[in-house]
Amino acid sequence: MVVQLAKTYQRSRIPLYLQVAATLRRRIEEAHWSRGQKISTLEQLQAEFQVARVTVRQALDVLQKEGLVRRQQGKGTFVSQEITDKRWLRLKTNWASLVATIEDNVPRMIPAEIPTPCPRLAAGEGEPAADYEYIRSIQSRDDEPYALVGVHLARHVYDLAPQAFQVQAALSVLSRLEGIAIARAHQTLVIGGADTVAASHLNIALSSPTAEAHCVVVDDHGTAIYIGEIVYRGDCIKLDIDLLANGRPHT
Repeated sequence: MVVQLAKTYQRSRIPLYLQVAATLRRRIEEAHWSRGQKISTLEQLQAEFQVARVTVRQALDVLQKEGLVRRQQGKGTFVSQEITDKRWLRLKTNWASLVATIEDNVPRMIPAEIPTPCPRLAAGEGEPAADYEYIRSIQSRDDEPYALVGVHLARHVYDLAPQAFQVQAALSVLSRLEGIAIARAHQTLVIGGADTVAASHLNIALSSPTAEAHCVVVDDHGTAIYIGEIVYRGDCIKLDIDLLANGRPHT
């Protein structure tokens, strides 16, 4: 068991105390301990994870700052009675719901990288526009950043509402533009880890879990008029999929 744990720890560059905190966080989320219940003692956790006591204390410090546990001197550590669901952001799988989710977002614009990256288009994602405007922003909730957004907008689309695109979520503005016929919209999602840029902007540790969305909107001429690359903090998202959205399965 000790050898197995050591190999597990070595496969990650994440500090030991964060690995322990992640395991305990998952147990709390899955109701391994009920709300208000005392969790395992320091000695028990130290023995289970085969780490130093200071590592366990650091892990519990993280969970306490997140509001998941409370520690009482001489009594132990208890699961908090009131736990806020940090995974408040539900990623939608259809156009209308996705636009409605971001409609009220107020992005904070940040300078674009120099040189501006070229838009990434895979086979079947439309033809590139002659020119693009690149917009980069941070999406926040209660002053806490949760998404780093980079969007390429076809120049002729951006010029229809340049001021709106600078103060509102680009996809929301695009959905309301007159004279733009949207033929296709597609989004893919992959699980990744924060690089130095994402970690800096989202206030998370390097290699922290992220969900990375690639969203492409194509007009009726087959041109990719919106190409979005969004990096979400992994600790705030939830993917909801209605498996019967297109009808009941055949029996």
